[in-house]
Amino acid sequence: MEISSRNVVEGTSRAPHRAMYKAMGLSDEDLGKPFVGVCHTGNEATPCNIHLPQLAFSAKEGVAAGGATPRMFSTIAVSDGIAMGHEGMKSSLISREVIADSIELMVRAHQYDALVGIAGCDKSLPGTMMAMARLNIPSVFVYGGTIMPGMLDGKELTIVDVYEAVGAYDTGQLSLEALKNIENTACPTAGSCGGMFTANTMASISEAIGLALPGSASPPAEDDRRKKMVYDTGLACAKLLENNIRPKEILTFEAFENSITMLNAVGGSTNAILHLLALANEAGIKLTYDDFERIRKKTPHLADMKPGGNYVMNSLDKIGGIPFVLKKLYDKGLIHGNCMTSTGKTMAENLSAMKFPETEQKIVKSVDAPLHSVGTAVILKGSLAPEGAVIKTAGVEMTKFTGKARVFDREEYAFDAVSKGEIDEGHVVVIRYEGPKGGPGMREMLATTAALVGQGLGKKVAMVTDGRFSGGTRGFMVGHVAPEAFVGGPIALVKDDDEITIDTETNIIDLHVSQEELESRRKAWKRPNPNYTHGALAKYASLVGSAAQGAITSPAS
Repeated sequence: MEISSRNVVEGTSRAPHRAMYKAMGLSDEDLGKPFVGVCHTGNEATPCNIHLPQLAFSAKEGVAAGGATPRMFSTIAVSDGIAMGHEGMKSSLISREVIADSIELMVRAHQYDALVGIAGCDKSLPGTMMAMARLNIPSVFVYGGTIMPGMLDGKELTIVDVYEAVGAYDTGQLSLEALKNIENTACPTAGSCGGMFTANTMASISEAIGLALPGSASPPAEDDRRKKMVYDTGLACAKLLENNIRPKEILTFEAFENSITMLNAVGGSTNAILHLLALANEAGIKLTYDDFERIRKKTPHLADMKPGGNYVMNSLDKIGGIPFVLKKLYDKGLIHGNCMTSTGKTMAENLSAMKFPETEQKIVKSVDAPLHSVGTAVILKGSLAPEGAVIKTAGVEMTKFTGKARVFDREEYAFDAVSKGEIDEGHVVVIRYEGPKGGPGMREMLATTAALVGQGLGKKVAMVTDGRFSGGTRGFMVGHVAPEAFVGGPIALVKDDDEITIDTETNIIDLHVSQEELESRRKAWKRPNPNYTHGALAKYASLVGSAAQGAITSPAS
């Protein structure tokens, strides 16, 4: 077992280093043990992360109980909810790379031997796991936990209900008082957004892929079990270090197949596709859109979760959480049981040791009688998206839509048109120049999609963008269109009233314009000036690749 921290604390030449550690209260006994970094993404930017610094102390206790010396540090986390609908959302996806990079730098600089990662909001989960794969030191991930649902007139609310209420208010369907009541009750506690949005999707995947302890995804943020789960994570990390089990032994191709199965079984966020591609890249695993489609077509959609369904993560927790879903899938041969996990045991061994409540429930269907016979994270390709695009079909009744394009070159223009009632039934709202390079940062469009749903247009229009969607988005909404507009993809050539067809049964997204006309438009097209020419966003734009490969950043050649 390699103990990198010995490079820092052993030998007479390291007396200055030891002196600095002793200034922080460490003894020679502490310095004689392996060092485990305990990283959290706590801040006051979002309820998803506000409680994480306190949880980190529980992780430290677990690491110490396992015979190692914990060293706590923090990194950034952007609130997708608060960044939504304005220029700030361009920083969200970029933060995934900054989180991974910053964790890597802290671990390399201080030569930590293992890593506990605690994260809450959307990009902090994949960012933390990407760093684990990149560093390949013994690591365990743990989620900060979901928010409790708000309750109003007997209905469970999430943050998406507030966004949709804005659309209803704009069209006179909701009073200002009713909007304020929803605003005041939707988010009652600390924790990440309550439905099967991106944070809860990635937390579910963290169990399915083996980087997190079984049962760690679903307990709410302020549940007493969350503190114990984080303690157990610290203990488990010390054990992995002792046994020298590293992330790349866990992050096998089969483990990624398990994660794609989970994504589709719970009707999870399309953002998970982007994040799994990026995580696979860090782990050295070749994962493509073809793998997502292959797994999707044999995975039933089981969990009736918001935004397309009826339940929140807290409801799933009460019936056994993600292990309950994994067991149903494993029993039908849809999960690889031989994959190593963060417990030091296989997925099959973990599941065989777990017991689930024997209660009647309507949340997770059986594999034999699912909500849908195939998964919900659909990859589309066609003349509008030659490299691919994604759509989530959970809760979406239609499978085909053909309509006339309404084209907008940035999200704000589209939102203004929606707010003014300028989008009609049969329109395909096209929002472009919001891709990884063009935005830059691939903004989410929840404010606009939720406004459409709130106006009653959710089943009457479609949307196509080279940006992204929040895990809270519902409706016939296609994102991640590649190539993006900024690099001259076909979406850059669309004009108002062009006809577009989206078909989730044939996996087609086509622009009904002749090749001759497209060539004429291509010759006339000019790339717009970049929105940023210096700073973090400009650096990201210069390094980022296609959404079809996970919007990963690669060093300039």
